[in-house]
Amino acid sequence: MPKPMIDVDKCKGCGLCASVCPAQVIELAQERRAVVKRAELCTGCRACEALCPERAIVIVESS
Repeated sequence: MPKPMIDVDKCKGCGLCASVCPAQVIELAQERRAVVKRAELCTGCRACEALCPERAIVIVESS
């Protein structure tokens, strides 16, 4: 099962990841940082990972 992992130290809060996620897994928190809200809905498409300019997101396989 794929799951996005976000490095909060790298995230600048641009929102690209949230805007491209077809399953709306990622949202911006009040601190303007991306957070994984619905990991179970992740399809593993890697759009968030590919578009993050800070390379703050990686998709990992979890069991």
